[in-house]
Amino acid sequence: MNPVNLSEKFSLFSEYWRPKVAARLNGQEVKLIKARGVFPWHKHAREDEMFLVWRGVFQVEFRDRLVTLHPGELLVVPAGVEHRTLAEEEAEVLCFEPAGVRNTGDIVDPDFTAPQGAGI
Repeated sequence: MNPVNLSEKFSLFSEYWRPKVAARLNGQEVKLIKARGVFPWHKHAREDEMFLVWRGVFQVEFRDRLVTLHPGELLVVPAGVEHRTLAEEEAEVLCFEPAGVRNTGDIVDPDFTAPQGAGI
């Protein structure tokens, strides 16, 4: 039961689109993500996914619209909804989702699919 300093944790890694687990609770993982560029289209069949922006500007694109998030803003992507994420400049984002969820959902992409459960 120690506090997690998000700024410190984000400073420990530099790779983009490789989630790092910062905390676990009630079967959920709080993942830290550095984002830059465009992530592939995907969906999570059974899991909702929540993004909370810590630093920078982060976007979530749906087939019919683009949502732009700034620090302190969050968005929940419901299960089964196809989406992709993007950031023109580096952004730091927290993602809340059930443990064991593959970051690329229903696809496997050698450039983007990350190992599950990697902590920091």
